[in-house]
Amino acid sequence: MNGSWIEPVLAIVGLAVITVVSRSFFMIPERELPLPGWLKRGLKYAPLAALTAVIAPEILMTQGELIDTFMDARLPAVVCASAYYFWRRGILGTILVGMAVYLPLHIGWGW
Repeated sequence: MNGSWIEPVLAIVGLAVITVVSRSFFMIPERELPLPGWLKRGLKYAPLAALTAVIAPEILMTQGELIDTFMDARLPAVVCASAYYFWRRGILGTILVGMAVYLPLHIGWGW
């Protein structure tokens, strides 16, 4: 019990230092770092790739395994929300349509 507070404090301080240093790298150079053209083009797709990496497992997997039935409320919700987005291009409407399909199927029918 003697020195039990030292390790958590060191861990917190170490993580804080790592976070500050890694997030401030863009402020360290005095001028913009040159990037190759292929890297600039590739970085345009990074947000979409990150979003897909987060959302796809939530839609297609349950407890670490691919879903094995079409009786899952997420699938029709995604189809309807995607159709609405391509029709109207509105984020709020997309969320509302997806939830309007998902909630009755999930809560009402137990999908």
